[in-house]
Amino acid sequence: MSSTEPAGEKSLDAFLEYLSVEKNSSPRTLTNYHHAITKFRDAVPKFRGWEGIDADDFRDYLYDCMKSGWARSTVRLHFAALRSFYKYLTRREGLPVNPVVEVQLPKAEKKLPVVLTQSQVTTLLEMPFRAKQPKQAASWTAHRDAAILELFYSSGIRLSELAALNVEDFDLHQECVRVFGKGSKERICPVGTPAAEAIHAYRNEARVMEGALFISKLRRRLTTRAISDVFRKYHVLSGIPVSVSPHKLRHSFATHLLDHGADLRSVQTLLGHASLSTTQIYTHVSIERMKQVYEKAHPRA
Repeated sequence: MSSTEPAGEKSLDAFLEYLSVEKNSSPRTLTNYHHAITKFRDAVPKFRGWEGIDADDFRDYLYDCMKSGWARSTVRLHFAALRSFYKYLTRREGLPVNPVVEVQLPKAEKKLPVVLTQSQVTTLLEMPFRAKQPKQAASWTAHRDAAILELFYSSGIRLSELAALNVEDFDLHQECVRVFGKGSKERICPVGTPAAEAIHAYRNEARVMEGALFISKLRRRLTTRAISDVFRKYHVLSGIPVSVSPHKLRHSFATHLLDHGADLRSVQTLLGHASLSTTQIYTHVSIERMKQVYEKAHPRA
């Protein structure tokens, strides 16, 4: 190890390569894990190597994080990275024990996702053709934006999944889209007729015949940031009082399905969740909405 290389850097690099190559983790996961692990390393007084860390070091770090006002979710994400890293060290680099498992973390906060009402979704979906487009925008921009919004709400796919779509992933006749989710897991998502028609109209107007499905006026694949900008634009123009984002529309998609009688397993499959427990939060949202309707409408509520 060179004099300028931080202690334990080789093990960290090997772990990140393991996540990338063997676990097929996303670049965002690699960045988050690297940040969490190096932040912990820098916080340990006189750090000399990963083998010299014990459970008390992690408890002290946990105490400092909570004292600094970190959200419980942030703390749990950081420790998930540390736990995964030390599991790797014990299995691949011969570390005798994993001290992270001895640390009891604060329970996760149960925050229900905020969703749009069906009326608000309708308002948002209508905005591309109601709003005045900038003079420098391509003539087909409104059709593209409408297709993006319709597809998000119709399929419930993630922002990264939509940005990665190619023309061949969309089947107009079957009204479905092929999506590669987390860990490159493939799934087929049905697409409603309004969304299918919006995509078809956009492709005709923009003459998109191959390659990336959603493109910029320079005919390059839209980035996730550019797609988020589309949401910000129409959120402002719509006047909807709650924040609007691709993930918010995904929440709304799941909640509205359950509101209208969809079963939890089907919603889990559509969302691409590995665990049913991840999907169950939407049942709580649906129940809360039902309670609100009941309390407003029932004479003895």
